Amino acid sequence: MILAALLDAGASEPALHLAIDRLGLAGEVRLKISRESRGHLTPTRVDVATLGEVRRTYSELVARLTSSGLPEPVVGSALAALERIGAAEAGLHRVAREDLHLHELGGADTLVDLAGAFLLLHELGVDAVYCSPLPAPRGWLGMAADSGPGSPEVAPSHVLPLPAPASMRILAGTGAVLEPSSERRELVTPTGAAILAAVARFERPSLALEAIGYGAGGHPAATNLLSVWIGSTSDEAGVVTTIETNLDDLPGQLLAPLMDDLMAAGALDVTVTPVTMKKGRPGHILAVICEPAAAAALAALILRRTSTLGVRMTRSDRVLAGRELTRVTTRFGPVTVKLKYLEGRMVEINPEFEDCRRLAAAGGVDVRDVIRAAREAVERGTTA
Repeated sequence: MILAALLDAGASEPALHLAIDRLGLAGEVRLKISRESRGHLTPTRVDVATLGEVRRTYSELVARLTSSGLPEPVVGSALAALERIGAAEAGLHRVAREDLHLHELGGADTLVDLAGAFLLLHELGVDAVYCSPLPAPRGWLGMAADSGPGSPEVAPSHVLPLPAPASMRILAGTGAVLEPSSERRELVTPTGAAILAAVARFERPSLALEAIGYGAGGHPAATNLLSVWIGSTSDEAGVVTTIETNLDDLPGQLLAPLMDDLMAAGALDVTVTPVTMKKGRPGHILAVICEPAAAAALAALILRRTSTLGVRMTRSDRVLAGRELTRVTTRFGPVTVKLKYLEGRMVEINPEFEDCRRLAAAGGVDVRDVIRAAREAVERGTTA
C-alpha cells in the first residue's frame, strides 16, 4: 500500500523496477501495478508476488541490501527498518536474529517493500516523513469475529491477538499514536510498521500540498486505503506541546530560577499564573510551551524540581508570524530589533527593550526616544 500510494502521488514505476534489479530479485519477484475502484476513488494497487519459496536469513537480507548499489540514504533506511523487524521477530520467537527464517523476513517481497518504499521517497525528494495516528483493531487474527481465543475451529498456532504482536514491538518507543478501530483484521503489518518506524515522526505538520496519492490494499473494503500527502512544510505553522501542572507548595523564590532553567533547557515560553486551589489554598499553574521533541525532557525537569506528582501534556496546532532579528545603528548606539512578517510583508518593528533601556540610561534620555530611533533606523534600512 505504501508503494502504491507513492506511485499514485507521482513516483515512477521504473524506480521500483530498479530496486528489484539492484537487489538481484528479478527472477524471484513478479510486480503487478493496476488501478482499482474503491468507492468514489480509483487508487493504485501494487502486488509483489514471489516466485518459489526462497527464504533468507537476516544476515543474507542485510548482505543483499548492503551490496545493492542503491543510494546510501535508501540502504540506510531499509537496514534500519529490517533491523526493527528482526529484533521484533527474534524477541517473539526467542531465537537469535541471525537465525531467523520467518515469513516476514525471508521473502523477496519484504526486501522489495523496504527498498522500494525508500527509493520512491528518495526519487520524490522527500526529506521528512510524518504519520497520522495508526488504527488499532481488537480481537484475534485468524479467527471469526465472534470466536474466542480458545475456539476449537482454529489451530492455536494460527491465532494472534490484534494489533499484531510483531507490529506492536516494532512501533514501541517510536512515538507512534494508536487509535482504537472497530475492525477485526490486521491493519498495520510488521513491514509497514517498520517502514514508518525507520523514518516517520508521528505528528501532522502544516503542509502546502503539492500531490496526493492513494494506495489500495488486498482487502476489498472501500476504506482499505492508504493516503500519502506530499508538499512543503510552512515556516509559519507547526505543532507545539503544552506542559502544565498545579503547584501549591513551591516557594515563590524558587519559581523564577525554575522558569529560567526551563527556558535554557529548550522551552519556547514559560508562564506562571496565580490561582486559588482546593481548600482555598493559593497556588500557581506552571505552563511550558515547547517543541514536541523537547516535551519529555522538560516534563522530567519539572518533576525533579518541584513536588508535583504529574504533569498534563497536550499538543496544539499553532500559526506563527515570520520573524527576523537584525541590528540597527541609532544616534544612541546599536539596537537589536525583531521584525514581524505576514505573507512576506513586514508588519511590525519591535526594538529589544533591554538594549533601549541600557542606551537610554547611558545617554540620559527617555527610553521612548531610543525605541523611536530604532524603528526609524529600520525604516531607513540602517543596519549595524
